[in-house]
Parts: sequence; C-alpha cells; structure tokens
Amino acid sequence: MKIEKANAGNLTNFEVFDFLRSRGATSDPMGCIGSVSPSECKVFEYLSGSPACMQTRESVNEFFRKADKFEFITSFEKLNIVNSTPTVMPALYATIKDCDKRIAKEEEQIAKENQLEEDQLQELLELVKEIFPQPAEEQEELSQ
Repeated sequence: MKIEKANAGNLTNFEVFDFLRSRGATSDPMGCIGSVSPSECKVFEYLSGSPACMQTRESVNEFFRKADKFEFITSFEKLNIVNSTPTVMPALYATIKDCDKRIAKEEEQIAKENQLEEDQLQELLELVKEIFPQPAEEQEELSQ
C-alpha cells in the first residue's frame, strides 16, 4: 500500500478494508492482479473474515460518538473495541488494558466508584451489540 500521508492517525480495520475494497482488492488471488499487490489482497482476505466486513462508516462513526461518554476508556481502547467488536464481558475485559485492576474493589469507597464502572462496562457492551451486527453463526453460538 502506498502511504499518502505520514501520521494521518489510527485507522480502524473497517477503514483499511473499505480502502482496499475501493482499490479493487478481492479474496480471490487471481482477482487481485493489477491495481493491488498480493500482500494487499492477503490483508483484504484476512479482514473479510473479521468484524470489519460487517461494519459501515456510519456504524463506526456512531460508535465513536456514543462511546465518548465512557471516559474511563482511552481512544486506543475504543479503536480496539471497534476492531474486535466484543459481544461478551470477558472479551471486553481483554480489550481494555488492565480492566480488572481498574475496577478492583480494595476499599468500600473505591468499590462504590467501581460499581459505576462495572455498570458502564455492561452499558458499553450493550452499545457494541446494538451498533455492530453479528454474523448469524456467531449469534447461534452465543445462544447455545
């Protein structure tokens, strides 16, 4: 891929997927001959099996807009949430750095403050489920 602007900022997997698709990348190696390199096709093939293929620019923007109220998570963590779209609490915990330490309950006062964060984590998880669609087979696995 040709870098047009150095340090243009972090990209979501959706933005990379959309860019490669606009350049004509496909999952078929023979379909990639010409405007995109074989390595770009490999990246496209990987991303076509990730949550990025189910996202839209509107859904990504909506998530970032609505996630602004969750001040306890960083911009980088929000980016990771968009890229991985966790749908269960353990996956969300894994996406947020030191999540368990950040909500540890050592003292009563801290516990009261952290309960709010646990509630916010649940609200954040519900936001992810609401905004980003899940593939049908993943929904079936979660319901079993």
